[in-house]
Amino acid sequence: MSSWIEVSSERLAANYRMLAQAAGADTAVLAVVKANAYGHGIESCVPPLALAGAPWFGVAGVDEGVRVRQCLHAAGLSRPPAHSILLMCGFLPADVPAISEHALTPVLCTAQQAHWLAGTGMRVHVEIETGMGRQGVCPGPDLAALLRAISAAGLVLDGLCTHFCAAEAANGELTRAQQLRFAAAAEQVRSWSCSHNGAPAWLHAGSSSSLDNPIAHPWLADLARTLGARPMVRCGLALYGYCLPIDGAATPAIRPSLKPVLTWKTRILDLREARPGDTIGYNATFTAPAPMRLALLAAGYADGLRRELCSTNIAPGGWVIASSANGPARAPIVGRISMNLTMADVTGIDGLRVGDEVILLGDGVTADDHARLACTIPYEILCAIRPA
Repeated sequence: MSSWIEVSSERLAANYRMLAQAAGADTAVLAVVKANAYGHGIESCVPPLALAGAPWFGVAGVDEGVRVRQCLHAAGLSRPPAHSILLMCGFLPADVPAISEHALTPVLCTAQQAHWLAGTGMRVHVEIETGMGRQGVCPGPDLAALLRAISAAGLVLDGLCTHFCAAEAANGELTRAQQLRFAAAAEQVRSWSCSHNGAPAWLHAGSSSSLDNPIAHPWLADLARTLGARPMVRCGLALYGYCLPIDGAATPAIRPSLKPVLTWKTRILDLREARPGDTIGYNATFTAPAPMRLALLAAGYADGLRRELCSTNIAPGGWVIASSANGPARAPIVGRISMNLTMADVTGIDGLRVGDEVILLGDGVTADDHARLACTIPYEILCAIRPA
């Protein structure tokens, strides 16, 4: 095993409980576990989240939904509607038997999808296109056609949702415009439900950042009351200990309280001495300026360790955390990261031996740190980890 991850169930549950408290007693928190729980592992994350109180789980595809249901079953938590699973990213006709068998709740965007589900009697949610431009039905004639199709197919409209494209912008005009469009769609659905006895039970619009954004969260609860629905927020990244900063917000509500859940580790394969003038790694981008002690680590970019963490003598890169005799210590990455190997400077870190564990990501070196160096977002860093 060249690298592996460890997931703290205690931190994951604590993050969920904190998010639920921030959302308020009347607002449910859906735990997003798509992309293999953001790289943390569905099997590792679903049971502790369920036990912490998560009533809903969000997945991208049917295969993930089946895995979540199986996890719940293995934990003795299998009976719907105790835990519902929202299929957020579409489906195809071939997926319908599995959706029905495993009691998944699909998000619908087209009348065609409703036709595929005809005769199943299942509960569905409808996503409204308000400005994300990705998936969803537009308010007006298209929404009316979808509502007619849902009724004709004998389906139950259980929820109405949308997705903010810029939830990280405090007082953002994009978010306000999306709110107005969603409110118009909610009113259209309310009018339809009065004649069809099909008012949705759930209203959800937002992500982890919505709980940090002063314009995104309270608005949802107010709108839900007009429909007689319960508000819900879909939290993903924050569950795992991270949250994007809110532009223009001086004091974020949840970000300071989150703790990273995942620790990614590897081992030291070798320890060697470098002499002044020795070059390290591909293309000799780093030259030892003085005697150095180097650790050869059993992980590289094939495992998901980004090459942007490489270093030169002029530009420092990333670092790992080694456990020394005096406690955890930073060990800078030296030279270029290889496919399966990485060099780290452990000069002055006493007590290290071949076979010792080294932290690639965790306390002392976070996904935010990696994202900053790689000019990306922590989502991508976490989802790209491929322990082997």
